[in-house]
Amino acid sequence: MRARLRRTLPYAVLAPVRRGGARGRWVGENMALRHDLSMPSDPPPSDLQLSDLPPSEPQLPHPPRSGRHRSTPPGSTARPLVRWVALVAVLAWFGIASVGGPLVGRLSEVQQNDSSGFLPKSAESTRVANFTARLSDTTTLPYLVVIARNTGGLRAADTGAVATWVGGIPALALPSDRTRTVGEFLSVAPRAAVPSADRAAFLVPVTVVRDRASDVVGGKTVLFEVAQALRDSAATTLGTSGLEVHVTGPGGFFADFVTAFGGIDGILLLVALGVVFVILLIVYKSPILPFAVLITAVFGLATAALVIFPLAKNGNLPLSGQSQGILSILVVGAATDYSLLLVARYREELHDSESPWEAMKSAWRAAIEPIGASAATVIIGLLCLRLSDLGSTKGLGPVGALGIAGAFVASLTFLPAVLLLIGRRVFWPRIPRVDHAHAEDALGRHGLWGRVAGLVGSHPRRTWVVTFLALAACAAFVPTLSAKGVTQSDLFLTTVDSVTGQRALAQHFPAGSGSPVVILTPQAKAQEVVDLVKTVPGVADPVVGETPGRPPTVVDGFVEVQATLVAAADSVAAQGTIETLRSRLDGVGTEVLVGGTTASNLDVRDASERDLRVIIPTILGVIFVVLALLLRSLVAPVLLVLANVLSFAATIGVSALVFNHVFHFPGSDPSTPLYGFVFLVALGIDYSIFLMTRVREEAPRRGTRPGILVGLAVTGGVITSAGVVLAATFSALAVLPILFLVQIAFIVAFGVLLDTLVVRSLLVPALAHDIGGRIWWPSQLGREQDQTSDAPAAPVG
Repeated sequence: MRARLRRTLPYAVLAPVRRGGARGRWVGENMALRHDLSMPSDPPPSDLQLSDLPPSEPQLPHPPRSGRHRSTPPGSTARPLVRWVALVAVLAWFGIASVGGPLVGRLSEVQQNDSSGFLPKSAESTRVANFTARLSDTTTLPYLVVIARNTGGLRAADTGAVATWVGGIPALALPSDRTRTVGEFLSVAPRAAVPSADRAAFLVPVTVVRDRASDVVGGKTVLFEVAQALRDSAATTLGTSGLEVHVTGPGGFFADFVTAFGGIDGILLLVALGVVFVILLIVYKSPILPFAVLITAVFGLATAALVIFPLAKNGNLPLSGQSQGILSILVVGAATDYSLLLVARYREELHDSESPWEAMKSAWRAAIEPIGASAATVIIGLLCLRLSDLGSTKGLGPVGALGIAGAFVASLTFLPAVLLLIGRRVFWPRIPRVDHAHAEDALGRHGLWGRVAGLVGSHPRRTWVVTFLALAACAAFVPTLSAKGVTQSDLFLTTVDSVTGQRALAQHFPAGSGSPVVILTPQAKAQEVVDLVKTVPGVADPVVGETPGRPPTVVDGFVEVQATLVAAADSVAAQGTIETLRSRLDGVGTEVLVGGTTASNLDVRDASERDLRVIIPTILGVIFVVLALLLRSLVAPVLLVLANVLSFAATIGVSALVFNHVFHFPGSDPSTPLYGFVFLVALGIDYSIFLMTRVREEAPRRGTRPGILVGLAVTGGVITSAGVVLAATFSALAVLPILFLVQIAFIVAFGVLLDTLVVRSLLVPALAHDIGGRIWWPSQLGREQDQTSDAPAAPVG
């Protein structure tokens, strides 16, 4: 009988299913026959029957996919050469990691967190800074030391104690290297402390040579060491007499940023890996496989660090603290996602092949296209950030792209080698056997995703319309997101000394003290500028020159005018004052420029808004081109891009509600929407790529609409797992007490879950099912599907 069947049924699979006993083997053979023949009188064992499809869909036999329902001869499992090659690959990766791994921990040494260094040369504040640098041989970074006695005001003895402490500042030893002193890095020794008008506080400006602030002493930057030396010394001398001492100003804030980002090297990565490990244990139910996936992610990060560290060290690639944090999260999330897809296809193939090598070869070939397209989309999307006017955003592009490239290479080389070395045992205790069982053979028994596919197939139009309206309702709250910037004090979600010092400064001195407005003007118009500045609300004490009472330095006919802001220099109100001042001074002459710390913050905000208008359309265009090439269609890419844009808008709307009414955040950084868009659209499109590439694989032999249902049911589990992993990974950013990163963590985590559970599971498949074969237009597949599966689906009772 078996010989006769082989002669007459080319699609029949007679390999026995190993369930024990002759009867068990015949049951397996019979089930395989039922599936391959797909006879109406003997349908496949599924709740999602072929009869559920519309009458216009031809119920043709389902030929097996290439490589399916075959058993590899047992002798082919002995492939010593393959094992040797896999072993060499694994050893090579350990060699790469031994060099790149330590560099991951050293990335903080080459960070650049000064926003003024990120501005383009054309920015008004940058032009003023360049002029100011010509007035002296060095540029400076100021620390503002606020010394206050909040009860009863200053005492007579305080003046002498403060004067003695100020005089000893140059001799203070650095905490990490007691042989080095603060004086080595000062631009000038601190002058006498300035008393406040209320006689309750002193202000001591301490200026460090800006170019030396990034030097490393004892494994830490001079920027951090000077702030720590000032704080430690003041606490042990002035603090014992009841005086409160705080180090604020640009130097103090940057030092606290260094402390906040210190968790990037270890805590952030450990939290991300720990969360992913727990999720992978739940997904795989194996204690071995999660370690292989996590090591893959770590090796991908080490590979990226091999390239990023020397580039950043030599000044060729700006690396900020937030870019470093995002890099770690991005690589871990992407590597895990790619690994999940590869492992899922590998496990699928192991049900058909005795040889892990043959199974891996088929799985690798099937996974390379969607994983490659996904990585290419994210890399190109990130490289679009090179269009930014901001150095921090521009730097994140190649930093993130290198991270994705590392994740891609590690996932498709190291992980397959490990899987081949360990073999089927990597899935222990649920080791896949050669039983020719596949998810699409029993969609109805595939749990949740079989039922979701049934819902989409039964009521596609109702499903996508309801989903669209729900997402649009969420998107309606987008205008409520306040992304005009926040004060530096609000950037920290924990209490830090620089923030406390800024409040003390505002309490006893003009809030803008220590961070003056700097106006560049022709010498002939200097007095006119001073007279006009006096009429601008929010600006006080304009003087010509760098130091009151001294003649100004003239360079190329230009001089400097300084003034003090009434509002805190880092506040949104101060930025509004700068806008008014610039508008008024335009009447004096277009050559009159306004700079300073507040002007730099304003220029950063304006550049961020410009980036939003330029980069988002560019990324959408790039994604459309990649999808069109991948799917060989014009309709499907338009559908996927619009769906992801709607998903992003809904995410921002929900985020605005949560930020304003749950967390009560003071606002958002201007770059938050752009970063959220890049990660959500570039990463979110991955899941649609994974789905639609599987649908396109199924469509030629099943038809578009059945292929959509099969693709949804089969990929639902792995894509949802990947989405949960990526959401959990980005959530790890919340361990850093920085407002921007916490907001990005929420936006990406919520957006990824929304995309995987709603957009990719309901909106996209339901709309594609409603469109039918025309979704592949103008490809040959689209024309073929038009003739067979263009009719709308009939409701399933």
